[in-house]
Amino acid sequence: MNDGFDFDFDLDELAPADDASAEAVERFWSGDLTAVTEHHITPDRSRGYVVAHDRSVTWGTPGAPQVMAIAVVRDLQQFTFTLETSHHATVSFAQNWLAERGCPPERIAQISKGYAEPDDDLTIQVERQIRESGARYEVLDTHTSDSAPSETWTLARDSQADQMPVRVFLEEWNYDAGTYTMREAAFADMGTARSWLEDRSGPFPEPPEYSDRNSAVVHARMVRAALARSAGVGATPKAGPDVIRTPVPVPVPRPAQGKPL
Repeated sequence: MNDGFDFDFDLDELAPADDASAEAVERFWSGDLTAVTEHHITPDRSRGYVVAHDRSVTWGTPGAPQVMAIAVVRDLQQFTFTLETSHHATVSFAQNWLAERGCPPERIAQISKGYAEPDDDLTIQVERQIRESGARYEVLDTHTSDSAPSETWTLARDSQADQMPVRVFLEEWNYDAGTYTMREAAFADMGTARSWLEDRSGPFPEPPEYSDRNSAVVHARMVRAALARSAGVGATPKAGPDVIRTPVPVPVPRPAQGKPL
């Protein structure tokens, strides 16, 4: 197999299970890759999942996605393996791709040290929404820019959206601060979304469900305040739903953009 494959998938004694896996190995050169996060199924490491930054993309087509997702399945009875790879604009969409192939989302969410960190809680929430979305989003197009503006966007169709089903996930990097933000915008159709991406005029078009969720939270807070007043100062009201812009508890360390600082 390719000598450049230095991720620890233990494939030396195994043969590709199909032509696609054989071709993937021939194309694979891990010298251009930096692992961002990985997870291996124990105890026999029959499956391996990796998200990596692919530096070779910066020398190719301008705007191409730079994040690679890698999934390996090892058949220890047949002594074969399957290898799949896929490029994505952001780490969260790469994590989603791996989750669809059997990786527990929470296991691939922990990012290695040395990468940019999310700037706020909304970024964490949007990334988790993508990572755990299953087949909800159909990716239509992406673009990555290393120069000003330092950003990447993913244009997708939301199968669960009753209104404004075309979504843009915009990630912007602040290299000086070592942070980034992720935001979700909503549009009625592809043409409107592309027009906004080109000129960025007008306010940021947040999804309509954001307003619905915030309205529900305001109502819940009013109810809890009324209950607290009637029950006395010592009463502890039950927690209601979180507003989209409030901190969201997460079971793992904050994820980070898959680009070294």
